[in-house]
Amino acid sequence: MVAKLDDSRIIELFYARSEQAVTELSKKYGAVCKKVAGNILHNPLDAEECVNDAYLGVWNTIPPQKPELLLAYVCRIVRNISVAKYHAVTAVKRNSNYDAALDELEGCFASVDTVESELAVRELSHAINGFLASLDQESRIIFVWRYWYADSVTVIAARLRRSENSVSVRLFRIREKLKKYLKKEGYEL
Repeated sequence: MVAKLDDSRIIELFYARSEQAVTELSKKYGAVCKKVAGNILHNPLDAEECVNDAYLGVWNTIPPQKPELLLAYVCRIVRNISVAKYHAVTAVKRNSNYDAALDELEGCFASVDTVESELAVRELSHAINGFLASLDQESRIIFVWRYWYADSVTVIAARLRRSENSVSVRLFRIREKLKKYLKKEGYEL
């Protein structure tokens, strides 16, 4: 078995602009990245394309970024690219005149990517992190597997050696707790 470099060494390679950085990143986290993309896209070729695009994204952002958790950093990039690809692929499949008309009007409206919306997203992110911290470890793991890694209920149930119904009910209860938590924090749902 080939030894894998630790994250700080991989980041050093990115800072040195060594192409070995991407190779080492792929060796260490390639399987996880492919799983995240595959869970979202359900198409191995599209998933592989997104993972490769993510490696380029990491190359272009490190430096100046220096992530504390390299796995979380690369998975976020893979996830964002995969979700964008998913929306692009599903948009192509739409054939409604209404959808096409809405797409045409998109350029007529101001972007919602304002400083205020960016701050709101950050605040919501902090609130969700606070909620996750309030959960027991297993609930937190189930939530992350389902809503971050996009694992199916079947896969989660198999990992935990529980029934699919048990996992589904647990997810429902977690979502209900999240709604109450966010309401208490002042978020309108």
